[in-house]
Amino acid sequence: MTPNLKNKAEVLLALFLAERERWVLWLPVLVGTGVAVYFRLPFEPSLWFGSLMLLAAGCLSVLMRKRPIFLITAIAVMGVSLGFAAAQLRTAYVAAPVLQKSFGPGSVEGRIDEIETRPRGLRVTLESPRIFGVGPAITPERVRVTLNGKQPELVPGDWIRVRAKLTSPPPPSAPGAFDFQRRAYFRGIGAVGFAFGPAQITDKTDHQDHFIAQSRHGIGARVLRYFESHDNPIVGGVVVALMTGQRGSIPPQVMDAFRDSGIAHLLAISGLHIGLIAGFVFFGVRALLALVPPLALRYPIKKWAAVVAIICAFAYAMIAGATIPTLRAFLMIGVVLFAILIERRGISMRLVAFAATVLLLMQPESLLGASFQLSFAAVTALIATYEYISRRRRTLGNVRARGWPPRVVLYLGGVALTTVVAAAATAPFAAFHFNRFADYGLAANLLAVPVTALWIMPWAVAAFALMPFGLEALALTPMGWGVEFVIAVSTKVAAWPGAVTLIPVMPDWGLGFVVFGGLWLCLWKKSWRLFGIAGPIIGMASLLTVQTPDLLIDAKAKLVAIKGTDGQLSLSTSRASAFTRDMWLRRAAQASAKAWPDDGLGPLKCDSLGCLYTNKGRTVALVQDFAALQDDCQVADAVISTVPVRDRCSGPKLVIDRFDLWRNGAHAVWFEKDGFRVESVNRVRGDRPWVPKPRKGGT
Repeated sequence: MTPNLKNKAEVLLALFLAERERWVLWLPVLVGTGVAVYFRLPFEPSLWFGSLMLLAAGCLSVLMRKRPIFLITAIAVMGVSLGFAAAQLRTAYVAAPVLQKSFGPGSVEGRIDEIETRPRGLRVTLESPRIFGVGPAITPERVRVTLNGKQPELVPGDWIRVRAKLTSPPPPSAPGAFDFQRRAYFRGIGAVGFAFGPAQITDKTDHQDHFIAQSRHGIGARVLRYFESHDNPIVGGVVVALMTGQRGSIPPQVMDAFRDSGIAHLLAISGLHIGLIAGFVFFGVRALLALVPPLALRYPIKKWAAVVAIICAFAYAMIAGATIPTLRAFLMIGVVLFAILIERRGISMRLVAFAATVLLLMQPESLLGASFQLSFAAVTALIATYEYISRRRRTLGNVRARGWPPRVVLYLGGVALTTVVAAAATAPFAAFHFNRFADYGLAANLLAVPVTALWIMPWAVAAFALMPFGLEALALTPMGWGVEFVIAVSTKVAAWPGAVTLIPVMPDWGLGFVVFGGLWLCLWKKSWRLFGIAGPIIGMASLLTVQTPDLLIDAKAKLVAIKGTDGQLSLSTSRASAFTRDMWLRRAAQASAKAWPDDGLGPLKCDSLGCLYTNKGRTVALVQDFAALQDDCQVADAVISTVPVRDRCSGPKLVIDRFDLWRNGAHAVWFEKDGFRVESVNRVRGDRPWVPKPRKGGT
């Protein structure tokens, strides 16, 4: 090592050792790295592998305890191994049968575990199902069924029977797209489908283990009935989302307005909501107890208020469905309130690390979801920002605003700063998962967040408190006024020109740079943290390297997309596979599909047997009939066939037929100088427990 490099290494080591108190903050990062490595593998490792690595790293750390560099390395390997082992054990623990072939229409019976109200009906999750004609050993543990039309009064815990058509959970619509099969696997859902006609209740026995689900459903039903009786179901749907976390009652156009205006986070119960509930309860209970002098003077009413606030925050988190943002917020707020009980002060960034570690060990699969990434990105960036501001205040002196006008300005400035920081921290993740960015989110949040915090949520607390007495209308009415204002803001801002910027799908390595650089910037305190700025810059620059596929074929060969010379996708039909169509367009940062160019004048020429598509000097035959195979195989560089090809076509460089689509799912094809690059859904995912194995002899 040259003297110059040696000096730089010594400087970096000194900086690292100077931030010893921040080392613990990297524990969830190491655990998350292990989880990410596990889910990126193209095969399922032996169950003992992660535990063995953890044991080996632990032994190495003991042996190297007197050599700091090797000790730190061994501890880092322990953290990664811990995440890897947790993901392996979780995958093995939740393993359950998945429906192997389509069923029905036929009789399905089960006990309702969850009920979701949707604009066109109900969606129920049934546990312990009995699917008539399917053996118990291969029957899924849970199935999800959509009920349309008028239904009897259903509550969680009821046993129902429906006539339904079921299939296994759908695979990703394109290589690298959202994997619903993986999410369903970890939720124990082995089949999904829809019912014909109304459900029949076979047993109304009240089950205490469904108390939380029954409470959530009961609260949502009472709120919806109130607002429907006042001809305002849209407001009712938003109120239900804020009180119970169920957003199914919100019409699609309203949800789109919330997303496009950048305030959809208000509908996801997270730190803002849990914090407000806990804060209102804590200060409210403490104020009430302070009105009784004997109690206030003799007993620790502050601790009593903290206990009540913990209980109420936990109840709200459970009613809201215990989602990842909700659990993260409850864990953090719970620790802060517990610190009051033991007369200690919580350390904010350590709370984030604690919450992240607990969630990653309990639900490792949550790392891959948008909720986990957006929630922790926002809260980590905000805490790092306000830690920096706090240090600057101590350096420059604390300035207090006097009078209400400066305080209002200071509050709005805080909302603006919070919005900018949160938007900047979550933008890369929004680009990765949703392929969009709300350009006017700052304006919408400046109006909507104060109303939500100062008006809507206090009335929500009051509504919860009044419900046992049947007086919730006293609180729901003013709460509805605030919600109407927020809906109006979202609708107005979403209608502004250029409200949304569409973004193509970001490469995985780009997101990796964003995550590591952002964490480096937020978790350290010294000046070397600024090196982390390069990570998000490189990550966002990765969007410039994205090349959308030249050809896309869905798993059932019912939908094909081709890319024209202008880079825009044209779809073969607008009537089939609506979800797949929308996903393809979104990942290509395209608002709508171009018309299928089958007039014979452009690069696509079609007849009743199929099409010939020419692009970048390549000719691709889209075959729909056996009669076209012989001719197309002679002239085409690639053949995409909806009928089996087998050995009938030996000339083309690439052949994808019905069996390839059946085995490997949707395909994406890129035309390159030396041939074709092909990716398929199942080849990208690999041989994992949540990837169904094709059955021999049929589809």
